[in-house]
Amino acid sequence: MVNPTDTGNVDCDLHSVVPSARALFPYLSEYWRETISQTAFKGASDSPYPPHAPTTARPGSKPPEGPPGSDLSMLATQALDQWGTAVGILNCAYGIESIHNPDGAAAMAAAVNDWHRAEWLDRDPRLRASILVPSRQPEAAAQEIARVSGDARFVQVYLPVRSETPYGNRRYHPLYAAAVEHDLVIGLHFGGNTGSPPTAAGWPSYYLEEYAGMAQVFQSQVFNMIAEGVFDRFPTLRVTLIEGGWTWLPALMWRMDKEWKGLRREVPWVRKPPSEYVREHFRLTLQPLDTPPDREQTQQIMAQMDAEEMLLFASDYPHWHFDNPTEALPDVPLSETARQKLMGDNARSWYRL
Repeated sequence: MVNPTDTGNVDCDLHSVVPSARALFPYLSEYWRETISQTAFKGASDSPYPPHAPTTARPGSKPPEGPPGSDLSMLATQALDQWGTAVGILNCAYGIESIHNPDGAAAMAAAVNDWHRAEWLDRDPRLRASILVPSRQPEAAAQEIARVSGDARFVQVYLPVRSETPYGNRRYHPLYAAAVEHDLVIGLHFGGNTGSPPTAAGWPSYYLEEYAGMAQVFQSQVFNMIAEGVFDRFPTLRVTLIEGGWTWLPALMWRMDKEWKGLRREVPWVRKPPSEYVREHFRLTLQPLDTPPDREQTQQIMAQMDAEEMLLFASDYPHWHFDNPTEALPDVPLSETARQKLMGDNARSWYRL
């Protein structure tokens, strides 16, 4: 008998949205229900997707009640059924990192994970999910990973790409140790810590700058994780870069290798060119598709980064950049083998589906 997940598309970025803190009440203790009801604490206070920004939701994706991405039946119809998607991985951008109360952050992360399990995964066998963790507290994050990882439908640990300190910092080692122990991918996703500037030069004036500039944060995290020796300490760690673009990767790999040759004495634990770590430990989602208009230039970029092996299909539903499978790389000629890799086989191997 053929496993239905063995064929068909794998969508690596579907957004499930918690409609309100009260939606999590069935998964919170009496203490936290009372706290949310009677105090100013209401859970996550920020989102990387402002509700009225035109990039946040594609027309027609808002259900009758609740924000876009909060209705399972609509997500199933618009992002799974229509395209015959075999597996979809849920990423919930609930801003755990905006909760400074450490106990509150841990409680809300656990509630979101249990909400995902009961109200999404149990209701559609095609769905998988990322584990939300209190990323400011790596030991507590490791405990939540251990608590949830017994459910094989959780295939990834969600980390917002904007962080308090770069993810190569050794404070995050307990989190990585837990991910490796339970054979989970680390997913670095668009958005994150509201207290950290989204650019290396400080705070911009407009959301446009933050939105377009998030690719710079992804680049910083990639180099930092390599330079700090994360993959030398955790040689089986796998990291997916989600919703950060990918056409910047060849230039970054070239620059990292060039500077490493002259400065590697400073980081002797980095024993091979950084580009080799990238090819071994990182994968990138196809969406957003920030390719140049010239098809030949896109093909060159893809060849330079071994895109056939490194890219994973992602629709980014319900955001404006949502692409269905027929719109993925529409102008780039791909062999049938290459298209099967990008649309599903790479993700099956990477996520152990």
